[in-house]
Amino acid sequence: MGDGVQHDRSGQLKQIESGLLPGEQIIAVYDAIGAGTGFIGLTDRRVIIQDRSFAGKKYAITSVPYSRITSVSVVSNKSWAGSYFSTGSIAINVGTHTYEVEFRGADKSHHVHNVILQYISA
Repeated sequence: MGDGVQHDRSGQLKQIESGLLPGEQIIAVYDAIGAGTGFIGLTDRRVIIQDRSFAGKKYAITSVPYSRITSVSVVSNKSWAGSYFSTGSIAINVGTHTYEVEFRGADKSHHVHNVILQYISA
């Protein structure tokens, strides 16, 4: 099923595949760096985030329908002198909660940002 799906780690892709709804298609699964987040998956229906920030080495797989996302942001600790996507981090706002996800490379943050923006703008 994962043929042609952009992803970093096959284990993460398999984890997303195991929880798909009937007819749901995976767009991409990217590994996240930094504390708290393990990976992010994008499907044609929702964003799936593995959150490893719970006490006692627990983690959660959180599904967020695109209709619940209020905004998506590019996150940087410096001002942009050139490229809009000069950073590998994004923030996804869902109600009062913000999920911040940092990637290895700005190309992945750019892809995730654009996919989410496409679905929440429709």
